[in-house]
Amino acid sequence: MLRFGLLGAGRIGQIHGRNIAASGAATLVAVADVDRPSAARLAEATGAEVRDADAILAAGDIDAVLIGTPTDTHAELIERAARAEKAVFCEKPVDLDAACVETCLKTVEAAGAPLMIGFNRRFDPNHSALKERIAKGAIGDVEIVTIMSRDPEPPPPSYVERSGGLYRDMMIHDFDMARFLLGEEPVEVTAYGSALVDPEVGKLGDVDTALVIMRTASGKLVQISNSRRATYGYDQRIEVHGSAGMARSENVLETTVEIAGEGGFQRDPAQHFFLERYAEAYRRELAAFIEAVSRGQPPSPGGRDGLQAQRLADAATESRETGRPVAVRTG
Repeated sequence: MLRFGLLGAGRIGQIHGRNIAASGAATLVAVADVDRPSAARLAEATGAEVRDADAILAAGDIDAVLIGTPTDTHAELIERAARAEKAVFCEKPVDLDAACVETCLKTVEAAGAPLMIGFNRRFDPNHSALKERIAKGAIGDVEIVTIMSRDPEPPPPSYVERSGGLYRDMMIHDFDMARFLLGEEPVEVTAYGSALVDPEVGKLGDVDTALVIMRTASGKLVQISNSRRATYGYDQRIEVHGSAGMARSENVLETTVEIAGEGGFQRDPAQHFFLERYAEAYRRELAAFIEAVSRGQPPSPGGRDGLQAQRLADAATESRETGRPVAVRTG
């Protein structure tokens, strides 16, 4: 039974904390949050204790630390947990700066600590089935990956200010998914972006509508579109075109009911947000982390996956700002 300490009892911490408590293969020992009432509510719901972060990192009765705190705290907490010989699960991204991520990973690797980065979409039943069928040759050699990811509404300006920008905050999931499906690394990124949804986003120097084109060394192509506005629900679609066919992963709707009449066919909207759409993915990624740590195997996606997704996000940000393609470092 893997014993967890949870750092962060906000929205994502609530998901992870309850999943740990319900997993049957782990136990949530303690919860920490700067908002102590939030930590107390989650602790009461899961049978855990409230401790501060220092106590969790130093605790002898905790084997693994799950980090769901604000992004600008991730790298330091990962390093401290690794030095304390804890297994570490951290929400994406490791940091908003790739150089800082590299420094963090050196510490983790020197300590020999298991590290998993929370790219939960790899564990979505639909996306993972898509990957499996591609790997089995169902569509031949992959040639084009198309990813559409659109939120139902933009986040508040206070969130945008600390997010690092759309490419580092929102599209980073799609960068990881592109790598997951391609089987090779993109080496060049061209990005476009506009503030079409909320003028305040533009005033803060960010975009809410974005397109990215990526190319691998062998010539495989990726196209990603993001928007902070989708009036029909949380839009999450992937299409992969190959030498022998095409495969796609569609939206998950509120229900599978379809009504047909004189006006045509009507279906329910897509599920509203990531909490519903990726609920099973969050459970599966936690189970994968627990299994890997329990077996003494490296968890996946690991720190190097987080680093490469960050490099792609940095390149996209630079490309949008300069109007030029940007080469991406690999390895």
